[in-house]
Amino acid sequence: MADVQPPPFRSMDDFILGSARFAAPDFRDLERWNNRIINNLLYYQSNYFVSALAFLLIVGYFQPVKMILGGAVVTLVFLGFIWAAENKAVVRRFRRNHPKVGVIAIMGFSYLLMHMLGGVAVFLFGITFPILLVLIHASLRLRNLKNKLENKIESIGLKRTPMGILLEALGQEQEAGS
Repeated sequence: MADVQPPPFRSMDDFILGSARFAAPDFRDLERWNNRIINNLLYYQSNYFVSALAFLLIVGYFQPVKMILGGAVVTLVFLGFIWAAENKAVVRRFRRNHPKVGVIAIMGFSYLLMHMLGGVAVFLFGITFPILLVLIHASLRLRNLKNKLENKIESIGLKRTPMGILLEALGQEQEAGS
């Protein structure tokens, strides 16, 4: 963990304004679409983190107790999944063979726990909505040369970032930098 480097914050011009290019992904080529999402998650991770944090703070201002409870539930479910994947061979194989199902299971289990605790609306809007916005941006944002170069540096191990570690934990490390 000592070699983890926070990535730079990308300019608003590059992230969403003037020079940013957007296009709908090719839904027939899921591998290419997945590659675009992962590489954009790696390249714009600081921007995504700040955007999600701003939205969380707004929701947390209006519903602080439910927001903290929702964040704690999702964190515990995620940590439980990672622990099980590291210590149980069946879960580790499942995570490697079906990474998207693993993420859906984490979100679904978190939703069920929050439903039982009564904070569904806060969970949906405070946690899931920023994730949805990030995935929409990562799906639509076309990559540029700088994006591709930075992701190659990360994929060969010269630089480790928090998003790279998270994607690796979710079983997506083989896709990054492609």
